[in-house]
Amino acid sequence: MKSLRIPAMSLTLLTGFLLALPRGSAAQLVPSPQEFFGHEMGADRELARWDELVAYYDTLAVLSDRVEVRNVGATTLGNPFLVIFVSSPANLADLDEIQRMNAVLQDPRGRTQAEILDAIEDGKVVFVQGYGLHSTEVAASQTAAEVLYEMATRRDPQMREILDNTVSIIVPSMNPDGQNIVTDWYDRWVGTEYEGVSPPELYHHYVGHDNNRDAFMQNTVESQYVAQILFRDWIPQAFIDHHQMGAYTARIYLPPYAEPIRPGADPLVWREMAWYGAHMAYKMDEAELTGAIGSAIYSGWGHFGFHWITPFHNIAGMLTESASARLATPLFVQPDQLGGSRQFPEYEAQTTFPSPWPGGWWHVRDIVERQLVATFAPLEMAARNRETVLRNAYNKALRQIERGRADEVAAFLVPADQHDVPTMRKMISKLVAQGITVDQSLRGFEHEGRVYGPGTYVVPMAQPKRGVIRWLLGRTYYPDNSFTRDRDGDPIRPYDMSTDNIAEFMGVDVVAVETPVETRLTGVYTAAEASGTVALGPYGYVLDGRLNDSFDAVNRLFAAGLAVRRAHSDGDGFLTGDFLVGPEAAEVVVEQAADEAGVDFAPLSVDPVDSSYPLTPQRIGMYQRYYGGNMDEGWTRWLLEDFQFEYATIRDADILDDDSDLRERFDAIVLPADSRQMMLGPDDGDASDYPPEYRSGFGEAGVEALRAFVEAGGTLVTLAQAGDLVLEEFDVPVRDAVDGLSGDEFWAPGSTLRVRVDTDDPLAYGLPQDALATFLAGGQVYETVRGPESAGVRRYVTYVDRDVLQSGWLLGEDAIANRAAAVGIEYGLGEIVMIGFRPQHRAQTHGTFKVFFNALIDRPEVSGS
Repeated sequence: MKSLRIPAMSLTLLTGFLLALPRGSAAQLVPSPQEFFGHEMGADRELARWDELVAYYDTLAVLSDRVEVRNVGATTLGNPFLVIFVSSPANLADLDEIQRMNAVLQDPRGRTQAEILDAIEDGKVVFVQGYGLHSTEVAASQTAAEVLYEMATRRDPQMREILDNTVSIIVPSMNPDGQNIVTDWYDRWVGTEYEGVSPPELYHHYVGHDNNRDAFMQNTVESQYVAQILFRDWIPQAFIDHHQMGAYTARIYLPPYAEPIRPGADPLVWREMAWYGAHMAYKMDEAELTGAIGSAIYSGWGHFGFHWITPFHNIAGMLTESASARLATPLFVQPDQLGGSRQFPEYEAQTTFPSPWPGGWWHVRDIVERQLVATFAPLEMAARNRETVLRNAYNKALRQIERGRADEVAAFLVPADQHDVPTMRKMISKLVAQGITVDQSLRGFEHEGRVYGPGTYVVPMAQPKRGVIRWLLGRTYYPDNSFTRDRDGDPIRPYDMSTDNIAEFMGVDVVAVETPVETRLTGVYTAAEASGTVALGPYGYVLDGRLNDSFDAVNRLFAAGLAVRRAHSDGDGFLTGDFLVGPEAAEVVVEQAADEAGVDFAPLSVDPVDSSYPLTPQRIGMYQRYYGGNMDEGWTRWLLEDFQFEYATIRDADILDDDSDLRERFDAIVLPADSRQMMLGPDDGDASDYPPEYRSGFGEAGVEALRAFVEAGGTLVTLAQAGDLVLEEFDVPVRDAVDGLSGDEFWAPGSTLRVRVDTDDPLAYGLPQDALATFLAGGQVYETVRGPESAGVRRYVTYVDRDVLQSGWLLGEDAIANRAAAVGIEYGLGEIVMIGFRPQHRAQTHGTFKVFFNALIDRPEVSGS
């Protein structure tokens, strides 16, 4: 039976009727998920869609005085994003006071001992749980409905204790858009040969699976909603993110994490994870739900997504990962297909895995049952030990403050004088969004022998969020030891990145100081709102080419039809790379661009014609494929839109259309980071899972079309491993210096590396001479091939000679020292720009955005101007 769809009018009428009933009478009418949807949660081949789930949650809120549903805003695609509070009726009526007491414990600075003791005695444990972040992991969004039904209706002593002693904050889908994308796709193909295959597109409009890598940057609106709860409004005592993993190992991973852990959190955080996780595992085996494992598979040092950054907010940030089926279709797993993982060398019973699952049919309902236990077991522990949990919330915060006072680094200073001031302000806003205490000096001061100008920011370490600050602003060295190498001594890839230093990513100068800053400071509590100024000179305006946001302003001017030039040499009042706008530009357009982009239009006092060249808005195309989409493409799309670049998505048909000349349609084509095989088209066996209309790859004919595009004067931009297409299919005098090297010969997983920049090259205008490149797996390093053709190669970003590593993990420095990180290659009448790292990685690496942006702005060598 398919899901029951409740029309909005029907729900409105139902709500009106039920509100007229006494509260107790309404509670008796709460429908179970099976009654509401027509099937139990996790039933084979059944998925409730987000709009149906929203209708159910609204129904629960009407019928139960334990449930409060809040629509906190619209998602990327306009769906409601819900946050649901569940507790006893008395607690829900007193949420403001509970929130106030919680804040006392999570940041006791300036609080009296009486306030602290009252908060411990009268407060409630705040426990946040999130479901459905990764939408192809379909069970969690279904589990949430059953969780909320049980919390709304159960009357046993355990549930009453949970409701009395805790406030549960449930995010029933952390990606509602993706929940609809996956459900609609699955329903379309269920019952056909393509049943169970994942959607061909990203399941978040821009970022797909990477939505779990956005907690510290908060680029997406969904991340902002969750972060507001976790880092500012509530700061819970615990957080669990419910996920799924591959199908051929344990049935569910539970806390704690495997080794290594990232140091710097209070030890109690790690103990709490083990405490909660042990009870989850205990309850799993009590219910004879076999196959649960802890202390394995997922290491404690991971990316700064929500469950890995929360420990440094003094929150027991946890993860569960259940084995997957085929979306909502059951999967049969043979015993000999089951294997181990990190700190789980064999699929055999061990102390953290005493009850192996034997194999057989695996259903989504199996996942739901395990996630239900993983949801309620830690709540039982928190409720039963309310006072202990709250006392230790205070202890964690206080001890982190004390550690901050004793640290070698007393504070991080962010000087007002930066290469790109608006980007620096954005970084400060991101720190504030973490709930970090940031102060600012309104006047200049001297500290430890350095003079700092007015507007300098100070981030003290003596605060509860000391651990977050240490990793976002402090230099990082990923551990190289037995935890991070396998039995043969080969390095084990970190889970995603080996550093998450926001300052290094964003290109912001940050100074670690050893002593507290003694000057008058004012607190910074909200995001820095920048609105640019406008001052007209005799020859127009100057836009600072060092600022990322100047590209935003230029694109707004282009959209309004205004002419813009770019300086190729220094002049009176402007520098090489600055953008120049004539005095004829409509003042209202310039003022609007300044206001929306947040940059200043300075007066241009001299005629710039001899020192500049005219810019033409470039017609940009970016390749997009199927097979689940390409997250780097999605992030790049997000970035282009954020900075107002106009672009078109290019599919295979656009490249292969015999009636359409690519050069007539585009000036620049971007190939986001991707494998050559995925662009050409995967092997038939890999493609046949998908319906024919959702198979992609432009093949050799597409390569020829791209080659002709460049030869005719176009610019082809490749990011990271997308460069393989050029290296293998185009005849260029460049090779990848790290291709084929083993991990011991070269290893730089998610690290920031030091580079030199040729700022006289138009591809590097506006960049600092010394910068940091974020290098990931699949990145490339270029060296030229001997011969006369190499004269057409420009090495405009180059790794330094020694001490290449800034943060992360680097083995084999000699393999990349003094080799090119980015090159421009003359090719026919056009140019190939190969950027071996990801200059726009996840829209996080602001410090190298201009490496990418400059490739999309016409240049004298390309435009002929």
